[in-house]
Amino acid sequence: MRNPAVPAGLPLCATAVSAVLFGLATPALAQDARPDGAQSAQNNALADEITPELDDAVKRGLAYLAGAQNEDGSFGGGRYAKNVAITALAGIAFMADGNVPGRGEYAPNVERALEYILNNAAENGLIASDAANGPMYGHGFATLFLGEVYGMTPGGGDTEQADRVYEALSRACRLIERTQNDQGGWRYNPVPYDADVSVTICQIMGLRAARNAGLEIDKTVIDRAVTYVRQCQNPDGGFKYQLESGASAWPRSAAGVASLYYAGIYEDDAIDDGLGYLLAAAKPGEEANGAHYYYGHYYAVQTMYLAGGDYWAQWWPAIRAELLKSQAADGSWSDPSVGDAYGTAMSLIILQMPKRYLPIFQK
Repeated sequence: MRNPAVPAGLPLCATAVSAVLFGLATPALAQDARPDGAQSAQNNALADEITPELDDAVKRGLAYLAGAQNEDGSFGGGRYAKNVAITALAGIAFMADGNVPGRGEYAPNVERALEYILNNAAENGLIASDAANGPMYGHGFATLFLGEVYGMTPGGGDTEQADRVYEALSRACRLIERTQNDQGGWRYNPVPYDADVSVTICQIMGLRAARNAGLEIDKTVIDRAVTYVRQCQNPDGGFKYQLESGASAWPRSAAGVASLYYAGIYEDDAIDDGLGYLLAAAKPGEEANGAHYYYGHYYAVQTMYLAGGDYWAQWWPAIRAELLKSQAADGSWSDPSVGDAYGTAMSLIILQMPKRYLPIFQK
């Protein structure tokens, strides 16, 4: 059954839910303001953030993505066919436009993606398709998707569906909590053996989305995750892939900074150093090409949005221009490694940040 502590009629922005709900959660996750008074871009929009050109690109991108959905509700093809991670990200891309189950032009697409995720949620909590390789990536994105669905659907939506979403989300969070390794992170498989920053951010965001939607999250798990992420930061401000060794790289560095933000830390030398590294190494239109492009910019735009101020003012027009330029005639964005559904979903999430619909992007 759904959590009786979550009231009917949740507002669209889950951060507006009474703070009483979150008294059960970790203090780190409950922190919502920077002590120095600096504000994210949440309530500080830039002039002309959303342009007619952006609106047109998003419209064409959403239409392409809807046409790319498989009959069973999943997304992805080739070696990434029926992929839980891509399906969750595609669902989030539609929700970033305000589409949720029961409401919006693309509500049926969200509903079908949701059904696919729920059908691949096991009793032990793991959300993965039969062909999943390294399932914790997909599990983290699927947990995030379920948290956003639960938080954005007024009244929890259809009662039976709301119960299924709550149960799957709750089990998914418990699996994340019990598979954290001794260092404080997670890796490809749901066993507490090793960890890397890339998989760890997926789990932190999933837990944050669940917390936003009213679920209780274990304080110790978040505290240990923060310790792990901090230890992965290099002296140059960037982040290494694993704790043992490694050079900094901008995609995982964006994930590292995002991890701290979603753990509820908004002012910290580690964040300042990480943001500085990203501006120097990955500013759109300069150095940020190559492997893991969409993955890196998915996290980078979130860090700049949450940092706000000059960070957002520098980053947003640049990534917007770069993505508008790279969109294909059919409305897609191409990712040679993972596929166009993935590249398109990631690009749409990035480009729709200024719409401010998704609770996960709010402090």
